Amino acid sequence: MTQTWDTEAYAQNGAFVHGLAGGVLEWLAARPGERILDLGCGDGQLTQRIAATGASVRGVDASAEMVAAAQMRGMEVVQASAESLPYPDAEFDAVFSNAALHWVRDQDAMMAEVHRVLKPGGRFVAEMGGHGNIAAIRVALMAVLARHEYGDREDGVNYYPTPRAYTARLQRHGFQVQQMTLIPRPTPLAASGMRAWLRTFRAGVLESLPEDLRDTVVEETAALLAPALRDEEGNWIADYVRLRFIGTCGTADARVRLASA
Repeated sequence: MTQTWDTEAYAQNGAFVHGLAGGVLEWLAARPGERILDLGCGDGQLTQRIAATGASVRGVDASAEMVAAAQMRGMEVVQASAESLPYPDAEFDAVFSNAALHWVRDQDAMMAEVHRVLKPGGRFVAEMGGHGNIAAIRVALMAVLARHEYGDREDGVNYYPTPRAYTARLQRHGFQVQQMTLIPRPTPLAASGMRAWLRTFRAGVLESLPEDLRDTVVEETAALLAPALRDEEGNWIADYVRLRFIGTCGTADARVRLASA
């Protein structure tokens, strides 16, 4: 299922995504003069924060709408997929990503590209959805979709790995994992609540349904989730879990050994 993005809805209902990115930005520790790629840069808010450190930042995102929003901020951003980056080999000192990698369909192709565009010794610093992320939301949505005979529509929308599995995958692509942690992060949603979250972050799933069924799916999913994720004052708290890591890129010789192994 292809996710689509409404930049206004994202700004209203997804502000927590960049608002909670302080920890992964600290892990990046961008320095003046470094060349950094923001992979899955979205509307460019974090790209802008990285550029404020004095680093030379480029951004890439698969969404034309998000790219346009980032360019409006004055960021140097292009539309491309994570699996096919439009940059030469060994171009960047660091590749950064926040809340984007779990949307990537071909994780191996993405990692190969990140490794290719990093300089030897460069770092891959990212935060993404980890194992257990939005578990309650996904179970409720899948149950409602199945009730309406569209049970496969949530399949493969996101990839939420365990630290062990993602460490192994990074190592297979020549990265040395310096740090990795799984972070439970119960996240208060905007005042518009779960219905707006579903319409923003499951837009692709909803758009794949008959139009007259979409509101029903949203309402039934929210009703199922209310006892677990809505507090006594009516505030929604999503069951987020994040996976944060730093991997460093092997030398050119190490890459050759990996390819021939």
